[in-house]
Amino acid sequence: MSFTIAIDGPAAAGKGTISKALASHFSLAHLDTGLLYRAVGAQVLVGANPLVAAKSLHPETLEASTLRSPEVALAASKVAVLADVRNELLVLQRSFARRPGGAVLDGRDIGTVICPEAEVKLFVTASAVVRAGRRYEELRRIGTVISTEQVLADVLARDARDTGRAIAPMVPAEDAVVIDTSDLAIEEAVAEAIVIVQKAREL
Repeated sequence: MSFTIAIDGPAAAGKGTISKALASHFSLAHLDTGLLYRAVGAQVLVGANPLVAAKSLHPETLEASTLRSPEVALAASKVAVLADVRNELLVLQRSFARRPGGAVLDGRDIGTVICPEAEVKLFVTASAVVRAGRRYEELRRIGTVISTEQVLADVLARDARDTGRAIAPMVPAEDAVVIDTSDLAIEEAVAEAIVIVQKAREL
């Protein structure tokens, strides 16, 4: 039996952490769909054709630690507006979502485009300033030298691209539950998400 949890939201809102926690708590497979676009973007940076790169991806072989640089993030947001790339990855994501045993997918258009039939839809968000602070700390820990002002500018620019694109813009699904993590500890946000999913599983 399939049970799909779709989690959307902007960068550094906490959706990845919540998604992994839900997958672990409910014993579900997990896919960070942003890594698909980052993987395509990383290949484009070294000269690959975006569509060819998309066709070569396998979710189980993605290595997150190699795809977290600001350069790859920028490349990912640019390939994410390409219709042929999105269509190629759409099939892959939908197949993953309905796998036996269930799955958690996080991204920016999971509940609206990839899995509109998902049993649970969450939209995880936070203020841009809070998210920029979190992203700055992530980058600092891996040795990236960048100013807080630049990180905030990058976050705002990414938000504008994600919400303003003509294809699959980042918006909450009409039936998504919004979790604002601006003033929540991650444990509180995860606990709130677990309650929402548990109620859905009991229906």
